[in-house]
Amino acid sequence: MSEIDESRAPLLDHLIELRRRLLMCIAALVVAFAIAFYFSESIFAFLVQPLLAAGQGTVIYTEIFEAFFVQVKVSFFAAMMIAFPVIANQLWQFVAPGLYRKEKRALLPFLLATPLLFILGAAMAYYIAIPMALHFLLGFDGVVGGVKREALPAIGNYLSFTMQFLFGFGLSFLLPVLLMLLERAGIVTRKQLVSARRYAIVGAFAIAAVLTPPDIGSQLLLAIPLCILYEAALIGIWFTERRRAREVEELEAE
Repeated sequence: MSEIDESRAPLLDHLIELRRRLLMCIAALVVAFAIAFYFSESIFAFLVQPLLAAGQGTVIYTEIFEAFFVQVKVSFFAAMMIAFPVIANQLWQFVAPGLYRKEKRALLPFLLATPLLFILGAAMAYYIAIPMALHFLLGFDGVVGGVKREALPAIGNYLSFTMQFLFGFGLSFLLPVLLMLLERAGIVTRKQLVSARRYAIVGAFAIAAVLTPPDIGSQLLLAIPLCILYEAALIGIWFTERRRAREVEELEAE
């Protein structure tokens, strides 16, 4: 019996299945958005805690609809995170029948590691990087040339600033998953990644320079973990190479 699940359906059946999975994803996103919109003020209150901790107790909005659209954006971002397990499960249910058992075992850990690494990166941004960046950026308050200079962050700008950090750090922490998938697909090898280490370090600092404020502390907070994650990916690839080599030896022995 073939290792592939029985899925000899014609193209039309696959398209119908894809449509059903997409509708499930959209439904999950809509339900999550409704729940997140109901709690949008509480979610935003959580997001502004680093700003309060930095001594800034006021945010403003200068456009009539700005506060409303901020609530919508907050709800959408939260809904994407809430609905991700459902979306990932639907994607897996659509792809899995066409995979060999070994391919399923190889892909499933990456699917499970993705949300964990993203949450880890976002948590580092929220609890460490954003407070440090705010401390630096709000440090320009004061009197300059006899004129008082005071920060009055707009509610929309602060949300964009926070989301840039959360998603920037979250996506950056997916580097090991990306590299191991590329190696698994045969696009790169561990030897190539090892030889490109110096370029990876330069790239990590370039990414940090783009995603963080100009202070060196915030940049190091992203660049150093990226370098560590790159090395972690190399170690993970080394282990998977050894496991594949053992499986080949066992097959040859049989």
